[in-house]
Amino acid sequence: MRRTARPLTGTALAVAAAALAAAPAYGAPAGDVEVHPSSVVPGGLVTVRTAACGDGGTATGDASAVGAGSLSLAPGPHEQDATGRFRVPPSAQPGTYEITATCTGSGRRITGDLVVTLTSGHPQVPPRGSVKTGVGGALGPDPVQTAAGVAALAVAAAGGTWLLHRRARGDGI
Repeated sequence: MRRTARPLTGTALAVAAAALAAAPAYGAPAGDVEVHPSSVVPGGLVTVRTAACGDGGTATGDASAVGAGSLSLAPGPHEQDATGRFRVPPSAQPGTYEITATCTGSGRRITGDLVVTLTSGHPQVPPRGSVKTGVGGALGPDPVQTAAGVAALAVAAAGGTWLLHRRARGDGI
């Protein structure tokens, strides 16, 4: 059993290493749709660019996933990339949307991601502190008031216990 486990483990590690070597590095693979900015608020303008259609190539883009419809990607005067723009509808919901483009000559379909957020690129900061609702918590900001409340509850509990004890003995209230 031990003799077979080692070769099988070695084979599994070799296959995993080969799979990792064949996987693309972090980031968008060459030839995909570049979406700029990659994160936008509803109503924002987005530029879509790709080099996958070749020099002077054009493409038809599809941003209907986010509700923007189709767009044309054409080469600029000094660019080899096909570029197009669209505006994210103000009614767009937060989330990640796939933007696609199809090269006119080759029919090649390429994709990119667009993230719609409700904030304009500033990181959200979680709230800090207490909320002034009029209802106190167990550990309020004033330790003296907390101690007085605990003492009042202890006196009430002791008094209630004493009254129940008298009633059980038949002494009455």
